[in-house]
Amino acid sequence: MQEFIQHVINGISLGSIYALIALGYTMVYGILQLINFAHSEVYMVGAFASFYAARWLGLVDKPGFTTLILLLVVSMVVCSVLGVTIERLAYRPLRKAPKLNILITAIGVSLFLQYSGQIIFGADPKVFPNVLEDTTLASIGGAELRSLDTAILLVTLFFMATLHYVIHFTKTGKAMRAVSANQTVASLMGIDTNRIIAMTFVIGSSLAGVGSVLVGMKYPKIDPLMGMLIGLKAFVAAVLGGIGSLAGAVIGGLIMGLSEEMVVGYLSSTYRDAFAFGILIVILFFRPSGLLGKSSQEKV
Repeated sequence: MQEFIQHVINGISLGSIYALIALGYTMVYGILQLINFAHSEVYMVGAFASFYAARWLGLVDKPGFTTLILLLVVSMVVCSVLGVTIERLAYRPLRKAPKLNILITAIGVSLFLQYSGQIIFGADPKVFPNVLEDTTLASIGGAELRSLDTAILLVTLFFMATLHYVIHFTKTGKAMRAVSANQTVASLMGIDTNRIIAMTFVIGSSLAGVGSVLVGMKYPKIDPLMGMLIGLKAFVAAVLGGIGSLAGAVIGGLIMGLSEEMVVGYLSSTYRDAFAFGILIVILFFRPSGLLGKSSQEKV
């Protein structure tokens, strides 16, 4: 029982990170019907931005909540700027082009950022600074509740609650929902669709930046290709929950994290990645719209 509870704690912590990154995928898809494959590289850039910020600000050996907040802010700002730049230069000119053109462009931007990262940051892995001291806060049935897992969960809950408030209780959020429902009608009603789409990239990229700092805290090794695998898993989480559904992205991320942790704990770590993509195959076969997604017929 003790081992099971520990795996659940670890799985929720990991799933929270997947959920944050999956929210970026599902927000962009909900607005543009686009799978932004460059999102995982935005996450990677956020990790390196916080890594170098910690060195430049002298925070490498100063763990604490102040360090965590500063690195979160730096990563969110850098990721937001990068996300808006990608939208403005790569996606906006192709908005009326065939979907395949935009998809290929997204893959191209992803590869460009990966290999640019290797040139700029170096291909060798780097050790992420110690952001918070990992101490035992409590014991639950013999399992340890660690400070890092608690901080990850609290930070995730804060940003998810903030996103929920923005989407459902602000003017910008209402405009986002209108553009998601029908972009043409929303523009006729006076909504600046370009601004709303850019804001969607800002929010989604910011969440990726938060996720990059949390991953660096829990798994303190970063490299220019770090976004590839976790980005694919977050995409699987978004599809599992129902691409385009914010609640679905959260549920999908938690399911992915818990499932992966149970596979590692009770089977073998060798199968953790294969299991994630096995889930994708199963969900596409039995319920292509995802757990909370809605099936729709496309008129031709």
